[in-house]
Amino acid sequence: MPLLQIENLRKSFRTSSTLGGSGARLVAVNDVSFTLEQGETLGLVGESGCGKSTTGKLIMQLQKADQGRVLFNDTDLTTLSARQMRPFRRQIQMIFQDPFSSLNPRMTVSSILSEPLIIHKLVPARQIRDRVIELLEKVGLTAEHEQRYSHEFSGGQRQRIGIARALAVEPQLIIADEPVSALDLSVQAQILNLLQELQQQHNLSYLFIAHDLAVIEHVSDRIAVMYLGNIVELTDAETLYKNPRHPYTEALLNAVPVADPDHPRPAPLSGEIPSPVNPPSGCYFHPRCPYADQLCREHSPPLTDSGDKHLVACHHSEQVGQYLIRRR
Repeated sequence: MPLLQIENLRKSFRTSSTLGGSGARLVAVNDVSFTLEQGETLGLVGESGCGKSTTGKLIMQLQKADQGRVLFNDTDLTTLSARQMRPFRRQIQMIFQDPFSSLNPRMTVSSILSEPLIIHKLVPARQIRDRVIELLEKVGLTAEHEQRYSHEFSGGQRQRIGIARALAVEPQLIIADEPVSALDLSVQAQILNLLQELQQQHNLSYLFIAHDLAVIEHVSDRIAVMYLGNIVELTDAETLYKNPRHPYTEALLNAVPVADPDHPRPAPLSGEIPSPVNPPSGCYFHPRCPYADQLCREHSPPLTDSGDKHLVACHHSEQVGQYLIRRR
């Protein structure tokens, strides 16, 4: 049984008049389904605005889905009241994109890490400080940091504090919402390595949300590619990087920078991301797709297994790859 099972999740929002007129609906997540096993990392990738973060919030029950189920250890979280959801708050934690705004500037590190221990009554009062120091050391900080405030730390150190806070309640699942996008490249590598080490030590499962395929290449077991609220491709990481079957995945891979001045430069995607308030007919990607034809303009392709559990939503998946620039 998977640790997490998402079934036909859908979420829409009513837009303001500036986005599509009064009463218009923006579909942020559209019939999304996937599973996540214990100890696995699933990367959720796509451009900004495609619905990745909304999916994470729906799993956390920070927002309520219009339809669909979120099964965590075979319990449907969408049916629970706020009181019933409280025990699951401990089992599912989140690491946020901006480490500065996610930490209370009025609280010391000690207070930030003590708070979840007190709320969930995990540690006797006399042992709280020892547990705080243990958490700091797990993420590469020391006891001398416990009485400092968040503004006294670098971005990478703040994110380590955010990771320590997530670990404090000993969760099974961590949703990492672009946890390194606000950090320098060298610091990104440190945080990614730390997350991998902690996963091995605690058998954690990660839903790793990112817009950059290069960031999650070495940390994900499987990758789901999302476009305009829909999952368009889902397979294991190695297969995705070697043999993408959706043209959008191909374009994302071509956009990964390569430190080689002689490496061929791909042509950028044509056109703009369509409005989710008024998406194109047929396949949502067809206005930007080099493989598109009349079938794509008229009929939306279902997400189907093209072989070896490689799910793809494309009428021409067999052709995809002819524009892929191979990395050396």
